Amino acid sequence: MRFTLAGLLLVCAARLDAQGVRDHVGMGTTALQVHDLPTALAHYEAALALDSMDYEANWRASIVLLDQGEQIPDSIRSPKRDSLYARAERLAHRAVAADSMGADGHFALAAAVGRASLTMGKKERIRRARLIRDEALRTIALNPRYDGAYHILGRWNAEIMRLSGLSRFSAKLLLGAGVFGEASWEGAISNMEKAVALDPGRLYHRLELAEIYVDRKRYDDARTQLRELEALPDREIMDSVYRREARDLGAKIADKH
Repeated sequence: MRFTLAGLLLVCAARLDAQGVRDHVGMGTTALQVHDLPTALAHYEAALALDSMDYEANWRASIVLLDQGEQIPDSIRSPKRDSLYARAERLAHRAVAADSMGADGHFALAAAVGRASLTMGKKERIRRARLIRDEALRTIALNPRYDGAYHILGRWNAEIMRLSGLSRFSAKLLLGAGVFGEASWEGAISNMEKAVALDPGRLYHRLELAEIYVDRKRYDDARTQLRELEALPDREIMDSVYRREARDLGAKIADKH
């Protein structure tokens, strides 16, 4: 095969760009391992500047943006946090568009829509519920051992079951959210227990499972999860927050039987 000089230059440039993308993604992931979110994001953004449709750079950048946003409490108004979540959602959509068979992209989209929904009003959260569930289920279909997707499904079931009966009825009647009828406490427990079984060292799984057990008045089971959590080392950037929330929950149910 013969190339013109211009053709050779274009091929070389494409190869250099590809190498640069992989280099930046690798450096971003290394930074993420030591919880340096700004550096990780800078590298992922550099990769996307070279190739805006790079699958891995998109889903990884989406997760970093979610981690940054999660450090701002959902209980306060924060345009900065909402902007982080909105961008995370856009990048996750792009990751899925780049590779519809990649489990990580579908997980990032489920997580981004879910996190953003927590800062929205009840009606908007209801409208987005189906997408969260569908993307989590798609993640599991592609990778049945994806613990984070089971966590999302567990929380999805729990959040719906925590709504009043009137709110669930209104969702079905006014918004056509028939999928709400598929939520159950059994689904909340089984999915969150699966997340814990797949990654028993993740504090967030155990905290959420303990909270669901408390919802069902299974206080001994909740205390077991909290004790297990307390014995685990911190591993993720929000673990100190989860540990504090776990202690608060333990104190709250100390006398419950």
